[in-house]
Amino acid sequence: MSTAPERNPAKDPDDWTTGDEPMTGPQESYLGTLAQEADEPVPDDLTKAEASKKIDELQDRTGRGA
Repeated sequence: MSTAPERNPAKDPDDWTTGDEPMTGPQESYLGTLAQEADEPVPDDLTKAEASKKIDELQDRTGRGA
């Protein structure tokens, strides 16, 4: 039995070439939703990479993670 490799494997946000840019609008919106559900304030000056990590963390805490 062979397993096919992932078509688009997840890349560590620390390795993103644009990870130090400001978070995107969709990231900011989703992060706001998750932060509200988790009752946790989130800075609005996160980078793309920081926002991605925070989203993962809050998805785990709120049960929205995949």
